[in-house]
Order: sequence, then structure tokens, then C-alpha cells
Amino acid sequence: MPFASLVIPFLLAAPPEPAFKVTEDAERIRIVGSALEASIRKKGYVSGVEAQSLLDTKTGFRDLGFGLDIVDWLMEPGSDEAYREKLDPELRYEFNNAWHGKKGRRSIEGPQICTKARELKPTAMQGKDFVAIKQDFAYTMAIPGKKAGSKWEQTIVFPAGKRWFASCDKITSVNDADALTLRIDLPGHIKHKDGDTFSEAYLSYFGKIPSKEFIKSFTPDERFQYVRDDAKIPKRMIRAYRIRDPKTGADGPWLAGMTLDPGVVSEAWCHQRGYVCMIEEFGGRPIKAGESFSAAFIIGYFDSIEEMERVYDQYAGANLLETDGDGWKLTRRKAGKR
Repeated sequence: MPFASLVIPFLLAAPPEPAFKVTEDAERIRIVGSALEASIRKKGYVSGVEAQSLLDTKTGFRDLGFGLDIVDWLMEPGSDEAYREKLDPELRYEFNNAWHGKKGRRSIEGPQICTKARELKPTAMQGKDFVAIKQDFAYTMAIPGKKAGSKWEQTIVFPAGKRWFASCDKITSVNDADALTLRIDLPGHIKHKDGDTFSEAYLSYFGKIPSKEFIKSFTPDERFQYVRDDAKIPKRMIRAYRIRDPKTGADGPWLAGMTLDPGVVSEAWCHQRGYVCMIEEFGGRPIKAGESFSAAFIIGYFDSIEEMERVYDQYAGANLLETDGDGWKLTRRKAGKR
């Protein structure tokens, strides 16, 4: 007697859920993952990660400032005093004041991207275990004797399961310059009232600073300023603050901004001017038209300084972030190479 044919039903495995939910509208791109949530603005105050949008899902805390890895002008040492009155107000750079300090600088190209670009066109790319954001802008203004048109490019990568993201800012210059720098906020400024929102700051080249040191205003070059000395480059360039609940005083996580190649940082300051201003300038080396320079960062939440250092050392030396649909990597590119 022949055996009856046996039919065994089987189920196709459901495709895995994506590591992130990414949504987009006319104003912003929103990224939601298991460890972090964030948004990238398209209009208004642009570049970097939007203010108070970086949520640490482990603790429920958010960043305290105006955004993270926020981008300004191209600058160099010197002064525009001889021709300042001829400049568009957006390119004038006054110093010897409470917000810029005593050291002379001049803008080379503008406008300030975060406040005056008005609109960017960030694009999102979702890989198997990451989301990448890319955006760019060509400067439209320049001082006498310089051309406008240098290109800023920013890449941001959110890896699945991490409480931090990687980012990179790259400049391709249309001008020759002796010491061109890009000014950014890193990790970002700290809004507070008498130190209520954070308990301390940490600068790897200085140490811990209690929040009470930031109750009264002081200038950038008065305290806690970093100026590059090629004979004494620090092992790490980590700038962080420890968030606390202003209602209970309970400490939360550290929010850190880590420049993975400390040698690219030409100057950085951490001073009080109504909020704690955490400015960093990188570059400051000779460059020819058509050449580029860049810096790479890790920005996000950590439970301790030791944890920051472990992550930093894993990627130390990188100054470029590359990504495609298959993956991402932090790499080191030689200065001047496109």
C-alpha cells in the first residue's frame, strides 16, 4: 500500500525589526532607538543634533544646551579692525569683550551656519544596525581678499544599542590659509541657573570643575582655556558635564564630547556667559585651496569618566567618519588630503 504523501507546513521567518525608527517631515528627521533618541533640524537653528532632543533612554535625561556639534564660521587668528566697518555685520568679529575674550580672531567665511544658513537638506541612511545622517553647506560670504564657497560636510552615525553617536565635521577650503579653523560647540553649551542642572564639568586637560565655579560670568581666556602646544598634546580631548535633576539634586549621567584626535584641536574654552559656553576650534594648520581638514567625535552619555576613556581609546586618533549602506567606520586621514 503506497504511503500517503506527507505535507509539512512551514512558516517563513519574519524579517528582523529595524534597530531604529526613522521618521521625517518638513522640519526635522527623528531617530528613535533602544538606547538613544535624537532629531536633526532642517530649518531654523540647524547643524548637529537638535537641542534637548538627545534622550538617554536608560536614565531619561536629555542634553542641556542649544544642540550638539553645532557649527559656526571659518576663522583664523588676527583681527578685522582695519576693515571691520566695510564688512557685513555677520562677518564682523569683535573681541576684548566678555563673550569673545581678549585674543584677536577674524572670520574668513560665513555666515554662521547654525543661525544664518536657515535651511539645510540632511539625508538619512539606515543600515542593518545604524542610522547615518549627512548634511553640507557651502559658505556664501568672505572677507576682502578671500573667496566664498568653502564646503562644510557633516556626517553623524547612531550605532544600535549605544548611548552615544559618532560625528565628523569636514571643511574643503577654496582659499589658501596659514591657520584656518572651524568653530563648533562641543559637546554643546549648558543652560543652568546657579548650577542647578549639572553638578560638575570635566575637561581631560584640566580635570573636574564643580558647577559652583560657573555661577559668576568670566571671559573665555580668564579660566579653563585650552590652547594647543604641539610639544604637549594631551592624550585625550574629552569635554563633559554631569547632568543632575534640578528638582532633587540627584546626579544623572555624564554627557561628553570627545575629539578623537586631540592634535586637531587648536583652542577650546569653557566659560560662563549666562550659560556655560563650550566652544572648540579645530584645524589651525596651513592649507591650500582644494585641500581639506576634519575632526571626528563621539558624543553621548556615560556613567563614569573611566567609561568615557575606554570608549575614547577604542577609537583614538580618528579624524574622519565614513559610512555607506553596509556599515560605518572611524578612520584617520592625512591632513590636506581631500
